[in-house]
Amino acid sequence: MKGTGLSEAMKVISVLGSVTSPGRMHRALNEALDRTGEAEISRVDLAELEIGLADGTPLDQLEDDTAEVIGAIAAADAVVLATPVYRGSMTGALKNLLDLTPVDALKGKPVLIVAMGATDHHSLGVERHLRDVLSFFGALPVPVDVYLTSADFKDGAPGEDAARRLDQGISGLLTLTSATGGLGELGPDPLITRLSHERD
Repeated sequence: MKGTGLSEAMKVISVLGSVTSPGRMHRALNEALDRTGEAEISRVDLAELEIGLADGTPLDQLEDDTAEVIGAIAAADAVVLATPVYRGSMTGALKNLLDLTPVDALKGKPVLIVAMGATDHHSLGVERHLRDVLSFFGALPVPVDVYLTSADFKDGAPGEDAARRLDQGISGLLTLTSATGGLGELGPDPLITRLSHERD
């Protein structure tokens, strides 16, 4: 993977939204993250954690992994959001985590979307829905997501093309993070932030 000039202090967190046992997507994503060598990588696998429901309970009152995960997202410089396609969209587990996440944790933060479905026909479902949610936060999605299908794997291992696209996606995320880091505000505050200030 081509270098981006990022320092080793750059922090990238990946969030895998599947709640099933580790499979093809888990393997492909983690192998790609292992190949970067350009950032400090942390990984969140929602199948291994207990995340509370977004019912309005303050994070510091949840006796599970929620606050730690959201704190790690907030502390990261960039985020990879990865999910299989469920019912034409992201998993409910990933959406629930995003519902729990404060706006400031993702505001202005570069995000790479990685999705996997059975066929190419599902390629835009997760992307469109996640881009809508990321717009709510004022996040900065990489322009093109990484979409994988069953055909990208053989005996559970990602093929060369799948690995190449993941490498390109992560490289693009690092480049975007390097280019935007330290620039400060990149536009108006998200609408929810302005509405909250008006209520105050």
